[in-house]
Amino acid sequence: MSPAPTGGHTTPRSGIAIIGTGSAVPKRRVTNADLEACMDTSDEWIVQRTGIRTRHIHDPQSGESTETLATDAARNALDAAGITADQLDLIVCGTMTPDMPTPSVANLLTASLGARTIPAFDLNAACSGFVYAMNTAHALMTTAPYSTALVLGVDCVTKFCKFSNLDRSSAVLFGDAGGACVLSATNDTSKGLIAQAMHSDGGGAKHLYIPTTTHSFLNPDDTDDGKLNTIVMNGRNVFKFAVSTFPELISQTLDKAGLVPEDIDHYICHQSNARILAAARERFSIPEEKFYINIERYGNTVGASVPLILDQQTRAGRVKPGDRVMFLAFGAGLTWASSLWQV
Repeated sequence: MSPAPTGGHTTPRSGIAIIGTGSAVPKRRVTNADLEACMDTSDEWIVQRTGIRTRHIHDPQSGESTETLATDAARNALDAAGITADQLDLIVCGTMTPDMPTPSVANLLTASLGARTIPAFDLNAACSGFVYAMNTAHALMTTAPYSTALVLGVDCVTKFCKFSNLDRSSAVLFGDAGGACVLSATNDTSKGLIAQAMHSDGGGAKHLYIPTTTHSFLNPDDTDDGKLNTIVMNGRNVFKFAVSTFPELISQTLDKAGLVPEDIDHYICHQSNARILAAARERFSIPEEKFYINIERYGNTVGASVPLILDQQTRAGRVKPGDRVMFLAFGAGLTWASSLWQV
């Protein structure tokens, strides 16, 4: 995998604040013991390799979907911000699991929330989706007349899991969730985006993907083994990618900002695997109280993992005005991205 060029990532203007956060998870909570009943696995095996004990899985028959999770997370964020949907100028949603190819989740939100006829679109950067969306929304707000934006990360990835021995290596990893935040222009120039980086490497696409009958590197085994529309992952290669890329991304972001690890108050990272997270934290000697982990309770919620933690830590009073928060994510594509904010 050749390194991506670093040119073009400049420190953007400040003056945009995170004024509200929200999240939502499905009602159904699934334990490792529940999974033992439907596939050849064990609580011990799952915990040792991933750190996951429970996850939430959406129930389509009860009406839960990517759109409903997005709507609930968005309403919670709007309530926290003290504004209504008709005050929004922009909606950007990071998701790889829309309920249909078109229209987008963001487009549907304009109706479910009661927003005006504002720009609203999805972007797909897999697990990096929310971080991509944050950077994209900030760029639009600094170059166009948008004062208030709703940014989301939401995924119902378990729709692509088979809870049987056909998919036991990946089905145990994932959960569903939605997270959101509201961005608002402010005269306080100390608030906003300090530094960011976004990367992708299509050469690694074959390590983590969801096959259909149309993609360019369809493996005959994908159809013969009933894997169509099911996550296909080379866990070893993805693990190597994450363990090497994660520390590099932290270093790159700190260098752009002219800061050192101790200057960051909170590291909010994509929750892929407890071992990957622990390796990154130990590499930079980051105290546990600055490096949040909730994978034990929610599993890998793809694009929702970062905004879910942001909302939880904000509501717990740990993320406070003036703090520096680094958002970090990596995922299928391969993609990886960071977004460093002063909130």
